[in-house]
Amino acid sequence: MTLIKTPTLFRQAVGTALAAAVAALLAAPLAADEGELPRGHFTLPERGNVIGENYSVVVEEGDTLVDIARRHNIGYEAIRMANPEVSLWAPFAGTEVTVPNRHILPDAPREGIVVNLSELRLYYYSAEGVVETYPISVGREGFGTPVGVTRTTVKVKDPHWSPPRSMREEAAARGEPPPTVVPPGPENPLGRHAILLALPSYLIHGTNKPEGVGMRVSRGCIRMYPEDIESLYARVPSGTQVNIIDQPFKAAWSEDGVLYAQSFPQLEENQGSVEPIVNAIEVVSQAFGEEQPPVDYAQLRHAVENPDGMLVSLLQSAEEGPAPEPVNLYDELMLSTR
Repeated sequence: MTLIKTPTLFRQAVGTALAAAVAALLAAPLAADEGELPRGHFTLPERGNVIGENYSVVVEEGDTLVDIARRHNIGYEAIRMANPEVSLWAPFAGTEVTVPNRHILPDAPREGIVVNLSELRLYYYSAEGVVETYPISVGREGFGTPVGVTRTTVKVKDPHWSPPRSMREEAAARGEPPPTVVPPGPENPLGRHAILLALPSYLIHGTNKPEGVGMRVSRGCIRMYPEDIESLYARVPSGTQVNIIDQPFKAAWSEDGVLYAQSFPQLEENQGSVEPIVNAIEVVSQAFGEEQPPVDYAQLRHAVENPDGMLVSLLQSAEEGPAPEPVNLYDELMLSTR
């Protein structure tokens, strides 16, 4: 969602900057050794880059998968991919639903905010030894969220929203011209909290349509569930680094020594720009370093060709026996498919 920086919004930002700074001090996150962490918070592993655990819940009467996703810190696409046989909007009561709550940390410095576009997920390294992660929405095709490193600037509570010119023109063509400025309230698509970025016209903000979180539905901005952005708003200092990346395939070791991969659908605008198999080989090579473990390349190829966000082990079982001696990783991958 694009925001035009009006004088009114600027005055709001300046007027709330001091209050936000005080709120950040009063709402410091729990340290890793202070017991159970809040929703979405994880202790960073001493070894490896895997956090969280998947688990199951049972659908109650009247629940939708979108309701369950929001209660469990999951977005629309993630809950859909993890439960392809379950109806999103009318699941049967008593159905067991998988909550995909296990994540490989992005291959990026553990600093500030990291946004992984293909994953539709934000990571915030909020305290020593703690990472928070939340589902997000990002820009849809034609309005893609740009990659790059930026920072947070000012924070605005109950922001006004000025629809961008392109949106006003589209609405006028439909005979539905929007107002020049939308005041705070239930009709405001920015929700109640907005964090402005140094990247002009891009924000991290809430939404008045939380059912869309976890989809590509914005005009470039980063949307969060109202409760998630409210939490970040209170604690993220101005000047925090924001690293926007696009890693549809991730691989990493868990703390107990298992090599995992996690694969997500590529953004439409990037499909065909990078060969997914080649990218996966490079990522796995970086993950295991100089010594090559017995990688299950058939599993690797399956993960790349069937991206669903679920972690899969890439280590061959002992029962599979030794693999042929390949010339390189690409040859091994090709041998696994014959």
